[in-house]
Amino acid sequence: MTRTIIRFNRVSKIFPGGTKAVDNLSFEVYEGECAVFLGPSGCGKTTTIKLLNRLEEPTEGNIYLNGNDTSEIDVIALRRGIGYVIQDVGLFPHMTVAQNISLVPRLTGWSTSLQEARVDELLRLVDLEPSSFRGRYPHQLSGGQRQRVGVARGLAADPPVILMDEPFGALDPITRAQLQDEFLNLRSKIKKTILFVTHDIDEAIKLGDRIAIMREGKIIQFDNPKILIREPADDFVRDFVGKDCGLKLMKLLRLSDIMVPASNRITERSSVMEAKKMMGESKSDVLLVVDDQGVFKGAIWFELLINRDRGSVREFMDRYIPTVGTEGEIRPTLELMLKKGRVWLPVVDEENRLKGIVTMTHFACFFSQEGWEWGESY
Repeated sequence: MTRTIIRFNRVSKIFPGGTKAVDNLSFEVYEGECAVFLGPSGCGKTTTIKLLNRLEEPTEGNIYLNGNDTSEIDVIALRRGIGYVIQDVGLFPHMTVAQNISLVPRLTGWSTSLQEARVDELLRLVDLEPSSFRGRYPHQLSGGQRQRVGVARGLAADPPVILMDEPFGALDPITRAQLQDEFLNLRSKIKKTILFVTHDIDEAIKLGDRIAIMREGKIIQFDNPKILIREPADDFVRDFVGKDCGLKLMKLLRLSDIMVPASNRITERSSVMEAKKMMGESKSDVLLVVDDQGVFKGAIWFELLINRDRGSVREFMDRYIPTVGTEGEIRPTLELMLKKGRVWLPVVDEENRLKGIVTMTHFACFFSQEGWEWGESY
């Protein structure tokens, strides 16, 4: 069962002067989830995450972390248990990279040896070589490097929850895309619950398990990206997602979402006669070849067996069949098929085991079911 780690119950924030930044919010975030808060400037997304670590105090309602009312938790202890990464990083200029990262562990009484080991571990995790970066100061780092250090600092005390407020917003597009990819890789390793603020719908779709679209302090829709794109709650959400929803969904989907089972398969040790019989029964001119563990080895074509009655499939199969992975993206796969002049490709997992196939026909049918014109999406 999925465990709720964060819960907002009818929470509002009214600033002096009467501005209601957050308006009666109720939602839950689950353990290990990356929940992205998205919306135009002034919609309340940053205020929402600041309410969790009490950088802002709610005017009304209650906020629970691991079932505990945050208003009843010592604010210093609460903040030390929540990682916080912001756009301009906020590294202390007079501290080295190592000192910046180890700040919270040092304040909470970690031994020097544990601090040093944690700094090195985190620098490697964010792809910075400890021997090269530990002793540098923030002004000696690029923007992308400073952001990596900021992420490492947010993780330093191993908090269960991390708040990230437009952490990549100030970076150039190339560095930003690179750090987004590194963030996805990092998430697979650290398994943290993350509240992520952005104004970029493409970033939200790429990084979020669920996306909360906000307007005027309210959550209009809180769903996984696929539902958000396919079933927007209203015109505001539809307009925010944008007209090129087909392209967005194409970026989001993986081949495992649209592939079909590879039923016409045969083992490489099978005989030629077995292959010809299977082709006749399945009315197929080609069989996909695997070993006894299901690892993809190639394909055997009817033309190769016309005048052969002896031998094994291994002797005559075509071993030079390009493959794509189950986590492969739609557009690069289409480009590969067009470049190679192929109408189908085998889909394999990380161990190269055959999982299915994708074909041009399947792509066209899928786009048609989604209500897209082929030219609209490609």
